[in-house]
Amino acid sequence: QVQLVESGGGLVQAGGSLRLSCAASGIIFSINTLAWYRQAPGKQRELVAIITSGGSTNYADSVRGRFTISRDSAKTVYLQMNSLKPEDTAVYYCNAQGVRSFVGVKDYWGSGTLVTVSA
Repeated sequence: QVQLVESGGGLVQAGGSLRLSCAASGIIFSINTLAWYRQAPGKQRELVAIITSGGSTNYADSVRGRFTISRDSAKTVYLQMNSLKPEDTAVYYCNAQGVRSFVGVKDYWGSGTLVTVSA
């Protein structure tokens, strides 16, 4: 069974930094794209950053230049968040797209990790 487990969330002051991690577990042959989404209270879930299997990245305008997405293996992705602002407060979700395993090709979500940025 494929699972995504996030870690690294917490409370930080504005201007500070956090690093989120997401590891995919299970028998996985390949993952096409890994991404981070976030959902703030009362708002829709939004894409924060995405990285393809080839290493191409893209970011939401609101985080470009402050956040960096990276992956050090086919199954692990990170989100380095610098210069954090109170408006970055949200639950951050890891997303894996095009996961090839014994059950076929599917997309998966982690359960989320809370990031709170105080003013």
